[in-house]
Amino acid sequence: MIARSKILVIAGSDSSGGAGIQADIKTITALGGYAMTAITAITAQNTTGVNSVIAINPKQIEKQISFTCKDIKPDAVKIGMLHSSNVINSVTKQLKKIKSNKIILDPVMVSKSGTKLINNSAINTLKKKLIKQTYLITPNIPEAEVLTKIKINNLDDMKSAAKILLKLGTKNVLIKGGHRKSKYVEDLLYNKKENTVFRNKKIFSKNTHGTGCTLSSAITTFLSCGKPLKKSCELGIKYVNHAIKYNLNYGKGHGPINHLNSLIIRRKFI
Repeated sequence: MIARSKILVIAGSDSSGGAGIQADIKTITALGGYAMTAITAITAQNTTGVNSVIAINPKQIEKQISFTCKDIKPDAVKIGMLHSSNVINSVTKQLKKIKSNKIILDPVMVSKSGTKLINNSAINTLKKKLIKQTYLITPNIPEAEVLTKIKINNLDDMKSAAKILLKLGTKNVLIKGGHRKSKYVEDLLYNKKENTVFRNKKIFSKNTHGTGCTLSSAITTFLSCGKPLKKSCELGIKYVNHAIKYNLNYGKGHGPINHLNSLIIRRKFI
C-alpha cells in the first residue's frame, strides 16, 4: 500500500498507546495516510489514569512543525492536546505559515479518567485565536459545554452550541453525542448551510480510551484524500464504531479500541 496523503498531527503523547499521538498515528496509517508529528506534551498514563504530564517547550513545538513541513508539506493538519496559551500561540503562528485549508481541531480538555489536560487561560486563547483558523472542530458534549458555556441535554442544545462555535470562526462543527445517556449516539455536523445528524446504535463498552483522538484523525485522513466533509465524518464514525466493537480488552481500566479493525492481515505474516 502507498500512502494516499500526508497529515501533520500536533498533539500530546499517551504512553499507554490508546489515545493521543499514538492513536493518531495508528488511525492515519490504518486508513492509508502518512503521519508526521509535533508532540506538545509527554504523559505517563495507563488505562486507569494519568500519572504525570510534562509539557514540551513551545519553541521546540514550533521547530517540530516548521522543520517537518519545510521538507514534507502536509495535505491536512490534525490538532489534539494543547495545554497552555503559550503552546496555542506557537501553534497558531506556525499554522499561518503552513497555510493549510484543512485544519481539524479536537479540543482535548479532560482525559478518559477525568484528569484536566488544559487550563482556563488556554481555553480562552483557543477560543480567541485558534478556532478561527480551523476547517472543522470536533468537541464532545463536555468540551462543547466548556467552550460555549451552555448546558447540553438534547439535540437542540447541541445545535445551539454549534451556532456559538461557528461565531468563533470555525467553518464546520461536529459535536459528538456519545456522553448522552441513550440507546443511540447522535453526532451533529453543523455549518451555516446545513446540518446532518449521524445516528448509530450505542455500543456499550468500558474500552473507549482514545475514541475522540481516533475519530478526528480518521476524519482528517478521509478529508486529506479528497472526500467531502459529510462523507469523511460518516466514514470516520463507522471506523470508530468498528474499533469499539472489536476492542482489545487490554488493561484494568478504560482500555483502548482496536485501530487495526480496517486491516486484513495475510496469514503468512502472522
